[in-house]
Amino acid sequence: MSVRGESDNATVQGNEPRVVAITPQLLASAQPSVPAAALPSEIVSYRPETYRIQPGDTLLVTVWDHPELTTPAGSQQQAVTNGRLVQPDGSFFYPYAGKINVTGMSIEQLRSTLANRLSKYLRDPQLDVNVVGYGSRVSVQGAFADTTPQEITTVPLTLAQAIGKARIDPEQADLSGFVLTRDQRNYPIDLDALNRDGKTAPTIYLKPGDQLFLPFNDRKQVYVIGEVMRPQAITFKTTDLSLTQALGRSGGLNPVTSKGSAVYVIRGIEDLQNAQTTVYHLNAKSPAAFALGSRFPLRAGDVVWVGPAGVTRWNRFLSQLLPLSGLINNAAAAQYNLDRAGN
Repeated sequence: MSVRGESDNATVQGNEPRVVAITPQLLASAQPSVPAAALPSEIVSYRPETYRIQPGDTLLVTVWDHPELTTPAGSQQQAVTNGRLVQPDGSFFYPYAGKINVTGMSIEQLRSTLANRLSKYLRDPQLDVNVVGYGSRVSVQGAFADTTPQEITTVPLTLAQAIGKARIDPEQADLSGFVLTRDQRNYPIDLDALNRDGKTAPTIYLKPGDQLFLPFNDRKQVYVIGEVMRPQAITFKTTDLSLTQALGRSGGLNPVTSKGSAVYVIRGIEDLQNAQTTVYHLNAKSPAAFALGSRFPLRAGDVVWVGPAGVTRWNRFLSQLLPLSGLINNAAAAQYNLDRAGN
Protein backbone atom coordinates (compact mmCIF):
# COMPACT_ATOMS: atom_id res chain seq x y z
CA MET A 1 0.00 0.00 0.00
CA SER A 2 1.27 3.50 -0.74
CA VAL A 3 0.75 6.57 1.44
CA ARG A 4 0.81 9.99 -0.21
CA GLY A 5 1.67 13.07 1.77
CA GLU A 6 0.03 16.48 1.69
CA SER A 7 3.16 18.53 0.99
CA ASP A 8 5.02 16.44 -1.64
CA ASN A 9 4.50 13.94 -4.40
CA ALA A 10 6.75 11.22 -2.96
CA THR A 11 5.26 7.79 -2.49
CA VAL A 12 6.41 5.32 0.13
CA GLN A 13 5.80 1.68 -0.67
CA GLY A 14 4.73 -0.54 2.20
CA ASN A 15 1.83 -1.58 4.34
CA GLU A 16 -0.33 0.80 6.31
CA PRO A 17 1.04 0.91 9.88
CA ARG A 18 -1.11 -0.51 12.64
CA VAL A 19 -1.47 2.10 15.37
CA VAL A 20 -2.03 0.93 18.94
CA ALA A 21 -2.58 3.26 21.85
CA ILE A 22 -0.52 2.64 24.99
CA THR A 23 -3.18 2.32 27.68
CA PRO A 24 -3.51 0.57 31.03
CA GLN A 25 -5.62 -2.06 29.29
CA LEU A 26 -2.87 -2.75 26.73
CA LEU A 27 -0.23 -3.09 29.42
CA ALA A 28 -2.46 -5.35 31.51
CA SER A 29 -3.04 -7.70 28.59
CA ALA A 30 0.58 -7.76 27.44
CA GLN A 31 3.19 -10.29 28.49
CA PRO A 32 5.36 -9.29 31.45
CA SER A 33 8.32 -7.15 30.38
CA VAL A 34 10.67 -9.49 32.21
CA PRO A 35 9.37 -13.07 31.99
CA ALA A 36 10.11 -15.47 34.76
CA ALA A 37 13.57 -16.86 34.14
CA ALA A 38 13.20 -20.59 33.57
CA LEU A 39 16.34 -22.71 33.50
CA PRO A 40 16.41 -26.18 31.95
CA SER A 41 16.17 -28.85 34.62
CA GLU A 42 19.23 -30.67 33.30
CA ILE A 43 21.33 -27.56 33.92
CA VAL A 44 20.04 -26.85 37.42
CA SER A 45 20.04 -30.47 38.56
CA TYR A 46 23.58 -31.28 37.42
CA ARG A 47 25.93 -32.05 40.32
CA PRO A 48 29.59 -32.90 39.78
CA GLU A 49 30.63 -36.37 40.82
CA THR A 50 34.01 -37.30 42.27
CA TYR A 51 36.71 -35.77 40.10
CA ARG A 52 37.50 -37.89 37.07
CA ILE A 53 40.93 -37.81 35.46
CA GLN A 54 40.99 -36.26 31.98
CA PRO A 55 43.56 -36.06 29.15
CA GLY A 56 45.90 -33.15 29.79
CA ASP A 57 45.94 -33.64 33.57
CA THR A 58 49.33 -33.77 35.26
CA LEU A 59 49.48 -36.37 38.02
CA LEU A 60 52.00 -36.52 40.85
CA VAL A 61 52.41 -40.02 42.28
CA THR A 62 54.14 -40.20 45.67
CA VAL A 63 55.56 -43.59 46.58
CA TRP A 64 56.72 -43.44 50.19
CA ASP A 65 60.34 -44.45 50.84
CA HIS A 66 61.03 -44.52 47.10
CA PRO A 67 62.17 -41.03 46.05
CA GLU A 68 63.56 -42.40 42.78
CA LEU A 69 59.96 -43.01 41.72
CA THR A 70 58.41 -39.99 43.39
CA THR A 71 60.83 -37.23 42.36
CA PRO A 72 62.88 -38.38 39.38
CA ALA A 73 63.58 -34.74 38.47
CA GLY A 74 64.89 -34.00 41.96
CA SER A 75 63.26 -32.93 45.20
CA GLN A 76 64.06 -29.26 44.56
CA GLN A 77 61.83 -29.10 41.51
CA GLN A 78 58.20 -27.97 41.51
CA ALA A 79 55.56 -30.66 41.86
CA VAL A 80 54.37 -30.22 38.28
CA THR A 81 57.93 -30.92 37.06
CA ASN A 82 57.90 -34.31 38.77
CA GLY A 83 54.36 -34.97 37.59
CA ARG A 84 53.42 -37.09 34.62
CA LEU A 85 51.06 -35.99 31.86
CA VAL A 86 47.95 -37.88 30.85
CA GLN A 87 48.25 -38.17 27.08
CA PRO A 88 45.54 -37.07 24.62
CA ASP A 89 44.49 -40.70 24.18
CA GLY A 90 43.97 -41.02 27.94
CA SER A 91 47.07 -43.12 28.59
CA PHE A 92 49.35 -42.62 31.59
CA PHE A 93 52.76 -44.25 32.02
CA TYR A 94 54.39 -44.97 35.36
CA PRO A 95 57.57 -46.99 35.97
CA TYR A 96 56.94 -50.66 36.82
CA ALA A 97 53.20 -50.10 36.40
CA GLY A 98 53.35 -49.62 32.65
CA LYS A 99 50.79 -47.78 30.52
CA ILE A 100 47.31 -47.36 31.96
CA ASN A 101 44.21 -45.84 30.37
CA VAL A 102 43.17 -43.48 33.15
CA THR A 103 40.47 -41.34 31.47
CA GLY A 104 37.39 -41.30 33.67
CA MET A 105 39.14 -42.87 36.63
CA SER A 106 38.79 -41.31 40.07
CA ILE A 107 41.94 -40.49 42.03
CA GLU A 108 41.24 -43.40 44.38
CA GLN A 109 40.77 -45.83 41.49
CA LEU A 110 44.12 -44.89 39.99
CA ARG A 111 45.85 -45.09 43.38
CA SER A 112 44.47 -48.60 43.90
CA THR A 113 45.50 -49.68 40.37
CA LEU A 114 49.06 -48.37 40.81
CA ALA A 115 49.41 -49.97 44.25
CA ASN A 116 48.30 -53.31 42.83
CA ARG A 117 50.78 -53.19 39.94
CA LEU A 118 53.70 -51.92 42.02
CA SER A 119 53.12 -54.66 44.59
CA LYS A 120 54.77 -57.07 42.14
CA TYR A 121 58.05 -55.22 42.65
CA LEU A 122 57.66 -53.46 46.02
CA ARG A 123 56.54 -54.90 49.32
CA ASP A 124 53.26 -53.32 50.45
CA PRO A 125 53.72 -50.05 48.50
CA GLN A 126 52.23 -46.96 50.10
CA LEU A 127 51.39 -44.20 47.67
CA ASP A 128 49.33 -41.07 47.05
CA VAL A 129 48.06 -39.60 43.79
CA ASN A 130 47.44 -35.87 43.33
CA VAL A 131 46.42 -33.76 40.35
CA VAL A 132 48.94 -30.90 40.06
CA GLY A 133 47.82 -29.67 36.64
CA TYR A 134 44.38 -29.80 35.07
CA GLY A 135 43.55 -30.45 31.45
CA SER A 136 39.80 -29.87 31.80
CA ARG A 137 38.77 -26.38 30.79
CA VAL A 138 35.78 -24.11 30.54
CA SER A 139 36.09 -21.64 27.67
CA VAL A 140 35.06 -18.02 28.19
CA GLN A 141 34.20 -15.70 25.29
CA GLY A 142 32.56 -12.36 24.69
CA ALA A 143 32.12 -9.28 26.86
CA PHE A 144 34.43 -10.32 29.69
CA ALA A 145 37.55 -8.57 30.94
CA ASP A 146 39.42 -11.90 31.16
CA THR A 147 38.65 -14.60 28.59
CA THR A 148 41.36 -17.00 29.76
CA PRO A 149 40.00 -20.59 29.86
CA GLN A 150 39.27 -21.69 33.41
CA GLU A 151 40.26 -25.04 34.91
CA ILE A 152 37.85 -27.64 36.22
CA THR A 153 39.58 -28.92 39.34
CA THR A 154 38.81 -31.30 42.19
CA VAL A 155 36.83 -28.41 43.70
CA PRO A 156 33.56 -27.97 41.69
CA LEU A 157 33.34 -24.76 39.67
CA THR A 158 30.04 -22.85 39.57
CA LEU A 159 28.79 -20.52 36.88
CA ALA A 160 28.79 -17.60 39.32
CA GLN A 161 32.43 -18.27 40.23
CA ALA A 162 33.48 -18.49 36.59
CA ILE A 163 31.69 -15.24 35.70
CA GLY A 164 33.16 -13.52 38.73
CA LYS A 165 36.67 -14.56 37.75
CA ALA A 166 36.17 -13.52 34.12
CA ARG A 167 34.71 -10.14 35.20
CA ILE A 168 31.82 -8.84 33.09
CA ASP A 169 32.45 -5.69 31.07
CA PRO A 170 29.61 -3.53 32.49
CA GLU A 171 29.52 -1.10 29.58
CA GLN A 172 29.53 -3.54 26.67
CA ALA A 173 27.82 -6.71 27.91
CA ASP A 174 24.32 -7.89 27.06
CA LEU A 175 23.34 -9.59 30.32
CA SER A 176 20.16 -11.02 28.87
CA GLY A 177 21.91 -12.81 26.01
CA PHE A 178 24.25 -15.10 27.93
CA VAL A 179 24.60 -18.63 26.49
CA LEU A 180 26.00 -21.77 28.12
CA THR A 181 26.99 -24.42 25.58
CA ARG A 182 27.16 -27.96 26.91
CA ASP A 183 27.44 -31.20 24.94
CA GLN A 184 26.85 -29.29 21.68
CA ARG A 185 23.60 -27.78 22.94
CA ASN A 186 23.04 -24.08 23.62
CA TYR A 187 21.28 -22.99 26.81
CA PRO A 188 20.26 -19.28 26.84
CA ILE A 189 20.43 -17.87 30.37
CA ASP A 190 19.09 -14.38 31.11
CA LEU A 191 21.48 -13.23 33.83
CA ASP A 192 19.55 -10.00 34.33
CA ALA A 193 16.16 -11.67 34.84
CA LEU A 194 17.64 -14.30 37.16
CA ASN A 195 18.84 -11.67 39.60
CA ARG A 196 15.96 -9.17 39.55
CA ASP A 197 13.77 -8.08 42.44
CA GLY A 198 16.11 -9.40 45.10
CA LYS A 199 16.12 -12.90 43.65
CA THR A 200 19.26 -14.99 43.70
CA ALA A 201 20.11 -17.20 40.76
CA PRO A 202 20.28 -20.94 41.55
CA THR A 203 23.69 -22.58 41.76
CA ILE A 204 24.77 -23.93 38.38
CA TYR A 205 27.78 -26.24 38.31
CA LEU A 206 30.01 -26.37 35.26
CA LYS A 207 31.47 -29.47 33.67
CA PRO A 208 34.54 -30.06 31.47
CA GLY A 209 34.10 -28.70 27.96
CA ASP A 210 31.43 -26.12 28.84
CA GLN A 211 31.55 -22.88 26.85
CA LEU A 212 30.44 -19.53 28.27
CA PHE A 213 29.49 -16.75 25.87
CA LEU A 214 28.33 -13.26 26.86
CA PRO A 215 27.44 -11.19 23.77
CA PHE A 216 28.28 -7.55 23.33
CA ASN A 217 25.37 -5.11 23.36
CA ASP A 218 26.47 -3.09 20.34
CA ARG A 219 23.54 -4.45 18.32
CA LYS A 220 21.03 -4.10 21.13
CA GLN A 221 19.85 -0.56 20.57
CA VAL A 222 16.76 1.59 20.41
CA TYR A 223 16.71 4.81 18.46
CA VAL A 224 15.23 8.00 19.90
CA ILE A 225 14.67 10.69 17.27
CA GLY A 226 12.55 13.76 16.71
CA GLU A 227 11.74 16.47 19.20
CA VAL A 228 13.85 15.34 22.15
CA MET A 229 16.79 17.13 23.70
CA ARG A 230 19.43 14.59 22.62
CA PRO A 231 18.39 12.33 19.71
CA GLN A 232 20.56 9.22 19.85
CA ALA A 233 20.90 5.46 19.62
CA ILE A 234 20.68 3.97 23.11
CA THR A 235 22.47 0.74 23.94
CA PHE A 236 21.17 -1.29 26.86
CA LYS A 237 22.55 -4.34 28.66
CA THR A 238 19.49 -5.52 30.60
CA THR A 239 16.54 -7.66 29.56
CA ASP A 240 14.46 -4.65 28.63
CA LEU A 241 14.42 -0.86 28.53
CA SER A 242 11.25 1.09 29.24
CA LEU A 243 9.94 3.90 27.07
CA THR A 244 10.29 6.34 29.97
CA GLN A 245 13.92 5.31 30.48
CA ALA A 246 14.70 5.85 26.80
CA LEU A 247 13.13 9.31 26.82
CA GLY A 248 14.94 10.14 30.03
CA ARG A 249 18.33 9.17 28.63
CA SER A 250 17.62 11.41 25.67
CA GLY A 251 17.03 14.40 27.93
CA GLY A 252 13.25 14.26 27.70
CA LEU A 253 10.88 15.96 25.28
CA ASN A 254 11.94 19.32 23.89
CA PRO A 255 9.74 21.76 25.85
CA VAL A 256 9.65 24.24 22.95
CA THR A 257 9.21 22.17 19.79
CA SER A 258 7.71 18.86 20.88
CA LYS A 259 4.06 17.95 21.00
CA GLY A 260 3.21 15.83 24.02
CA SER A 261 0.54 13.89 22.18
CA ALA A 262 3.00 12.82 19.47
CA VAL A 263 5.14 10.14 21.15
CA TYR A 264 5.38 6.98 19.05
CA VAL A 265 7.21 3.68 19.24
CA ILE A 266 7.73 2.11 15.81
CA ARG A 267 8.31 -1.64 15.87
CA GLY A 268 9.31 -3.63 12.79
CA ILE A 269 11.28 -0.95 10.98
CA GLU A 270 13.78 -3.53 9.68
CA ASP A 271 11.23 -4.65 7.09
CA LEU A 272 9.23 -1.48 6.81
CA GLN A 273 8.66 -1.71 3.04
CA ASN A 274 7.46 -5.31 2.97
CA ALA A 275 5.63 -6.01 6.23
CA GLN A 276 3.13 -4.24 8.40
CA THR A 277 4.70 -2.09 11.06
CA THR A 278 3.14 -1.64 14.49
CA VAL A 279 3.20 1.86 15.92
CA TYR A 280 2.48 2.36 19.61
CA HIS A 281 1.16 5.78 20.52
CA LEU A 282 1.60 7.46 23.90
CA ASN A 283 -0.18 10.69 24.72
CA ALA A 284 2.43 12.22 27.01
CA LYS A 285 0.55 15.39 27.89
CA SER A 286 -0.54 13.93 31.21
CA PRO A 287 2.01 13.16 33.95
CA ALA A 288 0.27 9.80 34.32
CA ALA A 289 1.44 8.95 30.80
CA PHE A 290 5.00 8.53 32.02
CA ALA A 291 3.80 5.92 34.48
CA LEU A 292 2.45 4.04 31.46
CA GLY A 293 5.73 4.60 29.66
CA SER A 294 7.69 3.12 32.54
CA ARG A 295 5.70 -0.12 32.13
CA PHE A 296 6.06 -0.26 28.33
CA PRO A 297 9.13 -2.35 27.41
CA LEU A 298 11.10 -1.48 24.32
CA ARG A 299 12.79 -4.08 22.13
CA ALA A 300 16.09 -3.91 20.31
CA GLY A 301 15.52 -2.15 16.99
CA ASP A 302 12.55 -0.07 18.16
CA VAL A 303 12.42 3.57 17.08
CA VAL A 304 11.00 6.16 19.47
CA TRP A 305 9.84 9.22 17.57
CA VAL A 306 8.66 12.46 19.14
CA GLY A 307 7.32 15.28 17.02
CA PRO A 308 4.44 17.59 16.15
CA ALA A 309 3.19 15.42 13.30
CA GLY A 310 -0.08 13.55 13.67
CA VAL A 311 -0.81 10.01 12.65
CA THR A 312 -2.38 11.22 9.37
CA ARG A 313 0.97 12.53 8.03
CA TRP A 314 2.46 9.11 7.54
CA ASN A 315 4.11 9.76 4.18
CA ARG A 316 6.34 12.48 5.58
CA PHE A 317 6.96 10.40 8.67
CA LEU A 318 7.79 7.16 6.82
CA SER A 319 10.01 8.97 4.32
CA GLN A 320 12.12 9.97 7.31
CA LEU A 321 12.20 6.42 8.65
CA LEU A 322 13.13 4.64 5.43
CA PRO A 323 16.64 6.12 5.24
CA LEU A 324 17.02 5.29 8.94
CA SER A 325 16.05 1.66 8.36
CA GLY A 326 18.61 1.46 5.57
CA LEU A 327 21.22 2.97 7.84
CA ILE A 328 20.44 0.42 10.56
CA ASN A 329 20.66 -2.48 8.14
CA ASN A 330 23.89 -1.16 6.57
CA ALA A 331 25.45 -0.70 9.98
CA ALA A 332 24.52 -4.25 10.97
CA ALA A 333 25.98 -5.62 7.71
CA ALA A 334 29.17 -3.63 8.19
CA GLN A 335 29.56 -4.92 11.73
CA TYR A 336 28.97 -8.47 10.51
CA ASN A 337 31.68 -8.07 7.85
CA LEU A 338 34.09 -6.64 10.40
CA ASP A 339 33.38 -9.56 12.74
CA ARG A 340 34.06 -12.07 9.96
CA ALA A 341 37.26 -10.29 8.92
CA GLY A 342 38.51 -10.44 12.48
CA ASN A 343 37.99 -14.19 12.76
